[in-house]
Amino acid sequence: MSKRDFYEILGISQTANEKEIKKAYRREAMKYHPDRNPDDPDAESKFKEASEAYEVLMDSQKRAAYDQYGHAGVDSSMGGGGFGGGGNFSDIFGDVFGDIFGGSGGRGQGGPQRGSDLRYTLDISLENAVKGNTVEIRVPSLSSCDTCDGSGAKKGSAPTTCGTCGGAGQVRMQQGFFQVQQACPTCRGRGKTISDPCVSCRGQGRVEKTKTLSVKVPPGVDTGDRIRLSGEGEAGPEGGPPGDLFVQMSVRQHPIFERDGKNLYCEVPITFVDAALGGELEVPTLDGRVKLKIPSETQTGKLFRLRSKGVKPVRGGSVGDLLCRAVVETPVKLNKEQKTLLEDFRKSLGGDGNSQSPRQTSWFEGVKSFFDDMKL
Repeated sequence: MSKRDFYEILGISQTANEKEIKKAYRREAMKYHPDRNPDDPDAESKFKEASEAYEVLMDSQKRAAYDQYGHAGVDSSMGGGGFGGGGNFSDIFGDVFGDIFGGSGGRGQGGPQRGSDLRYTLDISLENAVKGNTVEIRVPSLSSCDTCDGSGAKKGSAPTTCGTCGGAGQVRMQQGFFQVQQACPTCRGRGKTISDPCVSCRGQGRVEKTKTLSVKVPPGVDTGDRIRLSGEGEAGPEGGPPGDLFVQMSVRQHPIFERDGKNLYCEVPITFVDAALGGELEVPTLDGRVKLKIPSETQTGKLFRLRSKGVKPVRGGSVGDLLCRAVVETPVKLNKEQKTLLEDFRKSLGGDGNSQSPRQTSWFEGVKSFFDDMKL
């Protein structure tokens, strides 16, 4: 029976690179893995077929011979069995599936593991985000045990090399016709065992503690920005180096200002009289109050820009601006005299009222045009 084309088996083109070959093999191997297809008698043969194609195409010399001569160019180098030559099946399997079956886990030869990184969300005011501040935070974490110096063994004793894995932290397990690596069941991947554990940490080498840290918040930070504190994360197991602490900023909503990048926005209510005749108001900024001149005939929505009253970006650049949006406020709770004055004012507009309310005039013209078009 003739063999299928290796490229066809993996579903790739002849120009596929190593990354594409590995991805394709992983897909086919997971699909036809015998353990995942116990009721399919053809799964094992297809699995072997994909593995044979993978071994050839991942070897540059074998791939060149196969591209030139086909199966005849690689049969002899593979010893007729399909898994001879430059490697064995367990090597291939571990290369592609080590992250699933533990081939790359455990201690291995890398020494003590690094501790986990931690994240802390720091809730700060807009003022502190813009101007910067130093704050203290309390962070619960796993810290190295002071009693045993992180070894996990009782004072005066020491961990011993695991007799099952010989200190490797991993063991090879035979599953059918192939082998996989997994964490040692005796030492759970540590490579060492503790016969007399520390009473303080119960052999873990780490204990839960809450530490107080000072965090310097630079001016200009915004929600989502992070500050990295090296070595302030969890302690590593077996005396391994600690991880890092990432302090993530969360800026609280401000009652007056709204931030957009380096600019600040706020709404400024102005009276009907100031909007019509003009005037001067005091408006707040993060640096104090400033005078804002309101020109006559100001309409709701007009933006007034106060330059350099915004935020200086934490990554550098010019200071932003404060943009004040005018909101004309209708007077309320008028007394009889005030209502009379406004009635007289309305009468004084006479037939020229529309010319003194340009937006109202244009709006009504638009409405009239809309209804006229509907009649057509």
